[in-house]
Amino acid sequence: MKFALLLSLLALPVLSFAEAPKSTGVPATTPMQRPEPGWNARHATFNEISKQGTAQLVFLGDSITQGWEGAGKEAWTKHFAPLNAAGFGIGGDRTEHVLWRLENGNFTGLKPKAIVLLIGTNNTGHQGREGYLSPADETAQGVKAIIAKLQQLTPDSKILLLGIFPRGADPTDKMRQQNEATNAIIKNYADDQKVFFMDIGEKFLVEGGVLPPDIMPDKLHLTPKGYEIWASAIEGKVKELMQ
Repeated sequence: MKFALLLSLLALPVLSFAEAPKSTGVPATTPMQRPEPGWNARHATFNEISKQGTAQLVFLGDSITQGWEGAGKEAWTKHFAPLNAAGFGIGGDRTEHVLWRLENGNFTGLKPKAIVLLIGTNNTGHQGREGYLSPADETAQGVKAIIAKLQQLTPDSKILLLGIFPRGADPTDKMRQQNEATNAIIKNYADDQKVFFMDIGEKFLVEGGVLPPDIMPDKLHLTPKGYEIWASAIEGKVKELMQ
């Protein structure tokens, strides 16, 4: 009996601790509301902007997009405010939170000429929080679901899908590597008719792929200089898509 048990244990597959974690579900594609009052208040504000139906350019994303209201305010005023732009960014959002927002009023009544979508770094960065997993392929599925929802809500809008920005000090950072893996998938969603892809990540880096503190002091969020780099890098393409 003991010998049989030993044989059965030896027959079990050997798991490598180096293997990337795999989630059993796909949280990245499951719309999820966040409980914070501030989050819901911002969501409601975006719904009101959507009902007005006047914004011609919308930036959709997380804290990096929300940062246009802070560190990026000067660059926003210079480059995008004249284009009748609105920012729909909420700090901490992952793809599933953006999906919930889109299913609950964001963009309802809004038909912008162009949408700038930057999302996914929190899917990467929140790994391990309360068991949360979202490997690159699943994060990419979440981005794809957002694109599909936007095309359902506002089919005539052009979508500028941005590669997730680099994070971490240098190329050895595991989170940066996951973002790069996600970008390698989502770039294929561009059809150059309604969806266009740009990866401007290298513009934030210096020699050796290092993120300098005057651009991303916490290796994630942009300074005013970083926002100017971002704005300058995409302004021409944004204007082209809005024609």
